[in-house]
Amino acid sequence: MALTLAEAAKLSNDLLLVGVIETILKESPVLQQLPFIEIVGNGLTYNQEATAPAAAFFDVGDTWTESTPTFTQKTANLKIMGGDADVDNFLIATRSNLQDLESAVVQLKAKAVRQLFEDTFVNGDAVANAKAFDGLDKLTTSGQTLSMGANGGSLTLDKLDELVDLIKGGKPDLLLLSRRSRRIINKLARTSGTFLEADRNDFGQMVQFYDGIPVGVSDYISDTQTVGTSTDCSTIYGLQFGEGGIAGLTAPGGLQVERVGSLESKDASRIRIKWYASSALFNTVKLAKLTGVRP
Repeated sequence: MALTLAEAAKLSNDLLLVGVIETILKESPVLQQLPFIEIVGNGLTYNQEATAPAAAFFDVGDTWTESTPTFTQKTANLKIMGGDADVDNFLIATRSNLQDLESAVVQLKAKAVRQLFEDTFVNGDAVANAKAFDGLDKLTTSGQTLSMGANGGSLTLDKLDELVDLIKGGKPDLLLLSRRSRRIINKLARTSGTFLEADRNDFGQMVQFYDGIPVGVSDYISDTQTVGTSTDCSTIYGLQFGEGGIAGLTAPGGLQVERVGSLESKDASRIRIKWYASSALFNTVKLAKLTGVRP
């Protein structure tokens, strides 16, 4: 069963771990929704659905023809990510509130882990960096890619609707884009005489919706991508989460916070945040992207 980090936090009695997860979720539209599947071992070999089976009408006495879906075998390996947070013993001794100091240091490290995951989730390339996993840009197939043109172009709501329609089996669970792209969509909506819907999510944050689909901002989607002769392009992703779409993979126990203890080399105590994680796309029609979005 796949669980989001928020659901996993409710099952933990470790207050420090719960605090770290809350910090990670606070500013991440991806991690707020992405479900994680626990796997035993260092990776998962799975069948990615390539083509769907067909059905037909038959007369009495007809010979029935068999049709089955086709699959492509994929392997996603867990990657080791995390970092250490050292709390100086002198500051512990001279400050009246230990928990505030420790929380501040661990919170900063938790943000760094979140930033690393989000960056890799979008831009990861296991060929360029064998220590990382493939991100959305590498997982999207050519049949699920739209373009604004050979040299990019100005976004239109019609093109955004095309991106939405590339996701089969329901609408995307999230449109992931840069801050600039969100401003462009807001401007297009105002020009057409409407506004993007807005409501609070499960975390009490205000979220905008396009055609009922949450719009999530990622600071790791570049606005300086090169498409043809243009160097000011960006990408918008449509994602459907779940065990039949895109999901995270994690080792048993998920995100972990470990007290390493006192250090020999310096007068400090160490806390380690570690995560054995990756991502997997189980069906190609659950992920699509629109490239060449210019200002």
